[in-house]
Amino acid sequence: MTIEQRFDLTGKVALVTGGSKGLGLAMARGFAEAGADIIICSRKQAELEAALPQILDGTKAKGKWFVADLTKREDAERLAKDALSAFGRIDIFVNNAGTNVPEAVDAITDDNWDKVVELNLSAGMVLTRAVVPGMKSRKWGRIIHISSIMGLASKAGRGAYSATKSALIGLARAAALDLGPHGITVNCIAPGPFLTDLPMSVLSDAEKAQFAERTALGRWGQPEELIGPALLLATEAGRYITGTTLLVDGGALCRSM
Repeated sequence: MTIEQRFDLTGKVALVTGGSKGLGLAMARGFAEAGADIIICSRKQAELEAALPQILDGTKAKGKWFVADLTKREDAERLAKDALSAFGRIDIFVNNAGTNVPEAVDAITDDNWDKVVELNLSAGMVLTRAVVPGMKSRKWGRIIHISSIMGLASKAGRGAYSATKSALIGLARAAALDLGPHGITVNCIAPGPFLTDLPMSVLSDAEKAQFAERTALGRWGQPEELIGPALLLATEAGRYITGTTLLVDGGALCRSM
């Protein structure tokens, strides 16, 4: 097998939740460049309409988008049906959609807790449950949960977010054991500080500078820098990697002080 064949996704279909911007858009673009057809979803139709041409531009890939609010269980279930109907299969599922509501553990409301848990954790379970039967029948599948450095470490006010991102790591380990005999790998990617809308919207300027200084590289990551790790886990190149968490953080977790 050549290096090109190891990273070739021709004939595969990838579902990337939260695929209209940031890390999701970058990963979807990487999969399209590798030959996969793409399905993306988000809450906002205008963003999806703008994103899909960017993802497919210059490739031979086909694509579909669906509006879905994954904080609502019924939307996750509907997305599962729509996505499977779009191309008749899902070979790669990237559970990327997520949110963060910074509140202290003794201040978080039930509504915010439930919203974070439903989007960051439960929606991924619903979609995994839906795509796995087809993967089993084909004896091939890739499930990638986007966890976070905050699933391995944390900071004040990130209780709900860290809890869900840690839970994804546990889910991936258990699911890897369930699904490994069927040729399906399940892994997490744990990004560190990346320049996307979510951290930019919840961090102060001082916190943004602090995050950059904590990395070994002294900077925030660019979304396209997650394409390589995602392709590794989504292709034949990473077929013996399962049940693990790939930390992509510019060396931030190396620093103890």
